[in-house]
Amino acid sequence: MTDQQLYEQLAQFISPNKRALFDHLAPLRTRHVTVVLEDIYQSQNASAVVRTSDLVGLQDIHVIENRNAYQLNPDVTLGSSKWVDVHRYRSHADNTLACIETLKQKGYRVIATSPRSPETTPESIDLERPMAFCFGTELTGLSDTLMNAADEHLRIPMVGFTESYNISVSAAIILYTVMQRLRASTVNWRLPDEELLALKLSWARKMVHSPAHLEERLRRDAESDRS
Repeated sequence: MTDQQLYEQLAQFISPNKRALFDHLAPLRTRHVTVVLEDIYQSQNASAVVRTSDLVGLQDIHVIENRNAYQLNPDVTLGSSKWVDVHRYRSHADNTLACIETLKQKGYRVIATSPRSPETTPESIDLERPMAFCFGTELTGLSDTLMNAADEHLRIPMVGFTESYNISVSAAIILYTVMQRLRASTVNWRLPDEELLALKLSWARKMVHSPAHLEERLRRDAESDRS
């Protein structure tokens, strides 16, 4: 049974409304942009970034846990964590370096966000190469390790007396602005067909009861039909 056939079989156990949402939303997802959260300790901030990522169409979130455990607040996420892929770094000697290495191997530019960064802003940053926007702790921001290893630095222009936006607000401004620019550009930010199908299949598995057992039965039935 191919993945396409498996998806079509699983889709029979999903409501028509949800299947229509999969068909509509999956082509709007991207891995051209991703988010890195380094040692976020307030669950409401981590949760708000997850929710924003889902709403603007990001599929991946990378979470670094050197000192603080990654926690979500379901009252803030409103189920959004179910539809994004979270990659956690918590078992290395230096989780920050492990995350950076992984992202760069995948072709991402690691972009540090800081109010003291140079003139690059969400409105001016180059869109061509994949981007990983990094956000640090609520009190001290990104670590020196990440700041020094970043390929670029970015700031959000401000005209007030306070030094910075809240992390969740910063993420919302940057991600919304960059995704609006991307969708209006000629950059190929969409998922390839094979990833699109894999994404819909992963979503379908989250919607059915005991997906492993159901898949096993469907594959067995398909094998019986062939013999």
